[in-house]
Amino acid sequence: MSKLERIVFDPEVCGGSPVIRGSRYPVELLLDLLAAGLPVTEILDDHPELTADDLLAVIEYGVVGAYRRSLVRH
Repeated sequence: MSKLERIVFDPEVCGGSPVIRGSRYPVELLLDLLAAGLPVTEILDDHPELTADDLLAVIEYGVVGAYRRSLVRH
């Protein structure tokens, strides 16, 4: 499974916002935690349902989104 396949959109979950597959963890929330400087280990300790691969998928999702937005601007 590609890391990005861990990210899903379901109109019945969190209003269709991207979440980690099988959870209600919004990608945006996890990106905010990472951007605020929370260590990955702390996030995983606080949310044992998540895996390191889930957080890598969130980071990849954020990078791909930022790259696509930069292409649109140029």
